[in-house]
Amino acid sequence: MGSGKRGLLTAALTVVCAVTALAVPGTAFAAPAPTPSPTTTPAPTPRPGKDLEEVREKLDRLYHDAAVATDAYNAAEEKTKKQSAEIVALAKKIDQGQQKLDRLKDRAGAAARDQYRTGGLSATAQFLLSDDPGQFLDGAGRVLQGQQAATKLMSEMSRTQKELRQYADDASDQWKKLDAHRKDKAAAKKKIEKQIDAAEKLQSRLEKKEKERLAQLEQEAANKAQTAWLDTGVLKDVDTKATAQGKKAVKYASEQLGKPYVWGAEGPDSFDCSGLTSQAWATAGHAVPRTSQEQWKQLKHVDIKDMRPGDLIIYFDDASHVAMYIGDGAIIHAPRPGRTVTVAGAGSMPILGVVRPDA
Repeated sequence: MGSGKRGLLTAALTVVCAVTALAVPGTAFAAPAPTPSPTTTPAPTPRPGKDLEEVREKLDRLYHDAAVATDAYNAAEEKTKKQSAEIVALAKKIDQGQQKLDRLKDRAGAAARDQYRTGGLSATAQFLLSDDPGQFLDGAGRVLQGQQAATKLMSEMSRTQKELRQYADDASDQWKKLDAHRKDKAAAKKKIEKQIDAAEKLQSRLEKKEKERLAQLEQEAANKAQTAWLDTGVLKDVDTKATAQGKKAVKYASEQLGKPYVWGAEGPDSFDCSGLTSQAWATAGHAVPRTSQEQWKQLKHVDIKDMRPGDLIIYFDDASHVAMYIGDGAIIHAPRPGRTVTVAGAGSMPILGVVRPDA
């Protein structure tokens, strides 16, 4: 990518970021100070208040912790679904096994009744009492076959009973895991709500002008990080085109712009960060893990210089956030509670790495 094109893309992205900031509810830029008269000593330009900067940092921590808890919630939710499906499958196996055992018992009962009709005499006694020894010998062959069949029947009954006991034990284990995952899910939900509630209370104590300035500080911090990232020349050799599946994933993500962030949501009306990326790729025909942490663990890692539209960028050391790269140094992501699916600079947050769903 030429230096001229990079300059244009950087300028375009700066405009996108500025428009995004203005689109945030309750966000506005401070009005310019009036021009001082020649006889008036100009007042010093106001600097961001230390208190507001501390508020911004605290909000970042609260929402980050909420994002970590959201990943834990989503993971527990996925495990709960998996355990429930396994329990249903085991229940079907137990039912089928019981029906099979009932049929085997019926056959065993029929064999016992046949033996009762012969009087339960030994083969030698039946031979001595038979009027037709030849016919008896023919019958003896059939009896031998019957005995072999009975042995096989009893063996099959024993094996089926053993399988049923194993299915029952497995089902019990799955129920225990299901209960544990439900508890994990409840604990994660409680933590999410606590962190978000604390963040909302913190913001509610701010005056309107303070909220406006806070939004500016947040955007300035994001722009500063993006500029520093671009200045490293990281995009100098990035010119890889999207695959057909990647284009579909980007198209889906683009169609969700403006929809609200809701933790645990996978669409169609709202999303959390990994809900957006997982649904985008599912729509493109390629399933990916539900959480950002599992996307980082399970998907193929690629160098930033090799990334292409549709790849997922994982953020923060704990892989607690994910966004979709759309090209030209930009991403689409669901940022946090109170925000909507939006376009942002790929370097506006600390990058952990890049993964490729359709490797």
